[in-house]
Amino acid sequence: MSIVRKRLSPEESRAAALVAARALLIEAGPQAVTLKAVAARVGRTHANLLHHFGSAAGLQKALAQHLAETVTLSIGEAVLRERRGDAEPDEIVDLTFDAFDKEGAGALASWMILSGSHEALDPILDAIRQLVEDLSVEHGHAFVAERTLSLVLMALGDALLGAPMARALGLPRGKARELALRQLAETGLGAADVVA
Repeated sequence: MSIVRKRLSPEESRAAALVAARALLIEAGPQAVTLKAVAARVGRTHANLLHHFGSAAGLQKALAQHLAETVTLSIGEAVLRERRGDAEPDEIVDLTFDAFDKEGAGALASWMILSGSHEALDPILDAIRQLVEDLSVEHGHAFVAERTLSLVLMALGDALLGAPMARALGLPRGKARELALRQLAETGLGAADVVA
């Protein structure tokens, strides 16, 4: 019995592969995001994914770009809602921390750095830089950029070491988020003045 596969356009095939790669990243970590595993998840061949991404590194770079675009879009929308008074400041902190932790961006970034794929981080860095530029209207660019740097590094560190560090220090797991929000408040800004 042969399996009949639905013919997908190149865009649909690529999109399905990125959804599968993101799910694998969240479920099993960046080492699980291989062409073979993604191909099996979407019912395509390894060669099909090789055609779309060129290599495992190409797949990971495309995944980083996909994550960066979706995360910065949701954070940008939250910033605008907060500036209108329709959102709480902690929403932006939560979105940033969740992007690096629950969405796997922290693990993916670390994996790429450790495997020597520094250029694969470019889509994440470019998306954050562009969002900072787009939202730096009310305060100077350097001011917003510095606060964004602080928030992103806190979120990344928390994603990688937050749980064991909090446990070792006898602190609640969400303490780093609380500290990030407090740090923003101490600068006299809301989270809407900082983006990630």
